[in-house]
Amino acid sequence: MTVTENRLRQAVEQRKDELKSELMRYGYFKTPDGKQLYELTLSDLEEIHINVKCDFGREMSKVEGA
Repeated sequence: MTVTENRLRQAVEQRKDELKSELMRYGYFKTPDGKQLYELTLSDLEEIHINVKCDFGREMSKVEGA
């Protein structure tokens, strides 16, 4: 493995860890089909993260608007 490949792998793992931590703060631990966060790809985690944050924002808007 080259130095560049190693750095890329480390960057991907670091981003996955960041996303998993944030998702857990929002109370998200498993996908609807039962997969654990550690089983997901970076792309899967990014998509879920976007959806969870959007859902959270919509819920907060409802609370603030009430």
